[in-house]
Amino acid sequence: MKIRTKIIIACILSIVMPLIFMVLAFLGIGRFLGAITPEMRFTFDQLTKHWLIDLSIAGVVILIATGLLISGWLHRGIYEPVSKLNEAMGKIREGDYSYVLETDAENEFGDLYRSYEDMRMQLKENCEERARQELKNRELISNISHDLKTPITAIKGYAEGIMDGVATTPEKTEKYVRTIYNKAIDMDRLINELTTYSNVDNDRIPYKFLRINIADYFHDCVEEIGLDLEQRGIEFNYSNMVNPDTQVIADPEQLKKVINNIISNSIKYIDKPKGIINLRLLDQNDSVMIEIEDNGRGIAQQDLPKIFERFYRTDASRNSAQGGSGIGLSIVKKIIEDHGGYIWATSKEGESTCMHFVLRKYIEL
Repeated sequence: MKIRTKIIIACILSIVMPLIFMVLAFLGIGRFLGAITPEMRFTFDQLTKHWLIDLSIAGVVILIATGLLISGWLHRGIYEPVSKLNEAMGKIREGDYSYVLETDAENEFGDLYRSYEDMRMQLKENCEERARQELKNRELISNISHDLKTPITAIKGYAEGIMDGVATTPEKTEKYVRTIYNKAIDMDRLINELTTYSNVDNDRIPYKFLRINIADYFHDCVEEIGLDLEQRGIEFNYSNMVNPDTQVIADPEQLKKVINNIISNSIKYIDKPKGIINLRLLDQNDSVMIEIEDNGRGIAQQDLPKIFERFYRTDASRNSAQGGSGIGLSIVKKIIEDHGGYIWATSKEGESTCMHFVLRKYIEL
C-alpha cells in the first residue's frame, strides 16, 4: 500500500471512528427516550447521569484504541522502514557495503529499498575495483622503479668506468658508450610506456590519424629498428609482400609505439645465443597483416589468451629479472583496436613467439 494511501486512511479513521461512536450514542439516546413512560420520569435524571458517564468512558476507550491502532499501523508502515533505511545509509557512510535491505513491498519504501540495493552494489563494485586498481598501480610503480634502477645502475657503472680510465682502448670505450646508449633507450621506452599507460587509463590517447603508405612507413621504421638490433647483436629480417601503393589510416607515432613495444618485448625473452627477429608485411585482400616473430623462449599455451591483459606477466619470478611493467602488450592491444584492427599471438614454447596484428586498407570510394 502506498504511503500516501496509508496516511489518508489514518486521517479518515481518526475522524470517522469518533463520528460513528457519536451517531451510535445518539441513536441509543433516541431509543432510550422513546422507551421512557410517565411513571419512569422521576428516575430519568439519575439514569441520564449514569448513562453520560458510561458514554464518556466508552468514548475515551474508543478514541484511545483508535489512536493506538493508527499509531501501530503507521509505526510498522512508515517509521520502521524509515528507521531501517536510515541504519542502512549509516552503514554506507561508514564504508560498510554488506548491509542488505530485502523487500517485496510494492510501494515507495519498496522502491527506495531497491534503489538502495542498486546503489549499495554499485558502490561495493566500485570500491572493490578501486582496491584492485590501487594494488595494480602499486605493482606498476614497483615494476617501473625496478626497471629504471637496472639501466641507471648500468649507465652509472659504465660512465664511471670511462671516467676512471677502465676503458683503455677505443674498442672498449665504444662498447661502454654503446651500452650506455642502449640503456638510455630502455629508460626512454619505460618512461614513454608509463606516459602512454596514463593516457590509456584515462582514455586520452592523443591520436592524429593520417593516410600513410604502409610500405614506405615500415621501410623507415625498419632502418631505425635494424640499427638498434644490430647494436644488440640481434639478426633482423624484413620482408614486404604488399602492393607498393597500399595505404592505411593510422597514427604514425602510436603505430610506432606498437612496433617498438612488441620488439622490446621480444628482445627481453630471446634466450638463444643468436637472437633473430623477423618482421613481415602480408597482403590480405582488404587488410594488411603485420607479423613480428622472434626465436625466444616462447609462451605456454595457457598463457597466450592472457598476455594482452593489463599487468599480466607469464612468469613473475623470471619477469622480475628480465624487467617489464606488465602493461606493454595491453597498450599495444588498445592502440590497435582504436585503429579498427585486432591483434593476437601464436607461440611454440621453447622455440618462438609471433605477434600478428591486422590493419584495414584505405579504399577510396
